[in-house]
Amino acid sequence: MVIYATDHGQRVLETLPCLPDMFPMKIRIVTCLAAVLMAALPQAAPAQTRELSEHGQLLDGIAAVVNDGVVLKSELDSETRRIVQRLQAAGQPVPPPAQLVPQVLERLVIQRIQLQRAERVGIRISDETLNAALANIAERNGVSLAKLPEALAAEGIDYGTYRNELRNQLAVEQLRQRDVISRINVSPREIDEYLERQEGRKFANQEFEISQILVSVSPTATQQEIAAARARIEELYRRAQAGEDFAQLAIANSDGQNALEGGKLGWRKGNELPTIFADVVPGLQVGQVSEPIRSNSGFHLVRLDNRRGGEPILQKQVHVRHILMTTNEVLDDQAVRQKLLEVRSQIIGGDDFAAVAKVLSEDPGSAVDGGDMGWTSPDVFVPEFREKVESLPIGVISEPFKTPFGWHIVQVLERRVEDTTEEVERQKAIAAIRNSKLGEESELWARRLRDEAYVEYRL
Repeated sequence: MVIYATDHGQRVLETLPCLPDMFPMKIRIVTCLAAVLMAALPQAAPAQTRELSEHGQLLDGIAAVVNDGVVLKSELDSETRRIVQRLQAAGQPVPPPAQLVPQVLERLVIQRIQLQRAERVGIRISDETLNAALANIAERNGVSLAKLPEALAAEGIDYGTYRNELRNQLAVEQLRQRDVISRINVSPREIDEYLERQEGRKFANQEFEISQILVSVSPTATQQEIAAARARIEELYRRAQAGEDFAQLAIANSDGQNALEGGKLGWRKGNELPTIFADVVPGLQVGQVSEPIRSNSGFHLVRLDNRRGGEPILQKQVHVRHILMTTNEVLDDQAVRQKLLEVRSQIIGGDDFAAVAKVLSEDPGSAVDGGDMGWTSPDVFVPEFREKVESLPIGVISEPFKTPFGWHIVQVLERRVEDTTEEVERQKAIAAIRNSKLGEESELWARRLRDEAYVEYRL
C-alpha cells in the first residue's frame, strides 16, 4: 500500500481493492476508481500497469495506521525536522534519531486520534474563528494580520501550513474542553475549602513557570510495573540533582504531552497550579527540582523555572444607574428612543432619576433600586453599554442608545480603582479548582483515547 507517481503524472496503488477503512478520503477515491477501471480494461491492461509501476517514483509511505486514517512518513519527517530546528534554536541538545523519532511519531498518532474524535463529535473551526486567532497572534507579535504571512516566511514558516496546524490545535483544544472539563466536578465543600485556604495563602496571586517529567502508569498496571516506573522516576531525579539538563531529560524520557517542549507547562497562577503540584511548587527555589510526586497518571518531577507577581489585583470600577426600555407591538425603536429622550429631558429639568427609573425601567435587577447598578467593572457590560459608560463624564446623562437588551439612558455617578483581590478570588474559585484538575485529567484523557484506538506502526 504505497503511493506512486507514474511517468504520466498519474497515481496508482499496489493494492487496488476499495479499502474504505484504511485510507483518507482522497486516497480511497483513487483506490476505488482504480479498481473499477481495472475491471473494465481489456487483458492487455496488466502489462501496462506493470510497465507504469516499473517506471513509477515513490511519493510517500505510511508511518502508522491510526483507526481509519494514517500518519504519512512525510508528515513524520516534516514534524521531526521542525522539532529539531526548534531545539537547536533554543540551544537544546537534540536526542539521537532512535530516541526522537518514536516520540514524534507518538505525538502525531495522538494528535490524529484527537482530530478524528473532534470530527466525529462535530467540532469544526470556522474561518472566522481561525482568523480571529491569527489576528490575536499577529497583534501579540506587533504585526498586522495582513503582514503575518510575511513575518512567518522570514522565520522559514509556510503560512498555509501554519494556518492548518493552528486550526488543528484549536479543534483539539475545543475537544479537550468538551471532553475533560465536562468530567470535572466541583463540590460545594471543595469551594469552601478552597476559599479557606486562599485566605491565608500568599501565593494565590503569584505566577509560576514550571516544567515536568511524567513517567506514566496505566490504571491497570501491576505492582511490578508500578515499581519499575517508580525506579525510573527516581533515577531521573538523581540525574536532575546531579546537574543534567532538565529539559533534555524531559525530551528524552517524559511521557507527558509537553515532553518535546522540554516538559514546559508554561506560566500558571498560584491558584491554578495542578492539584498535585499546589503544595510543592511555591516552596521551590527557581531552578529547583521536586522529589518524585505520585498521582493517578503516574510519577512526576516538577521544576520551578521562574516566578513573578504577588501584587494586589486592582480593578477600575464605575458606579452607574440606568433606565431600560424595550420595543413591543406598540412601540418600535424610533418610538422608544423618542420616549427616552423625553424622560432624559424631564430628569435634566429636575425630576428625580431614581423615582423615574422605579416607574419606567424594564430592568428587573436595578429598577427596584432606582436604576442603581452599584459598583462594578465596565468589563462585565456588553460592548455597547461599556463603551458608553467609559466615555461619559461623571454626572452626565447619556443620549438614548441601543444594546441587545433594549434602549438605555445611563448616568455615571462615580469612578474608582479598587483592590478586588479577595472578590476576584471568590468569583474565580470554581474555575480555579477546575483548572487545577485540568492538567492531570488531560493526561488521563489523552492516554485513554490512545488506549482505545487501533494503531499499527509501519516503521
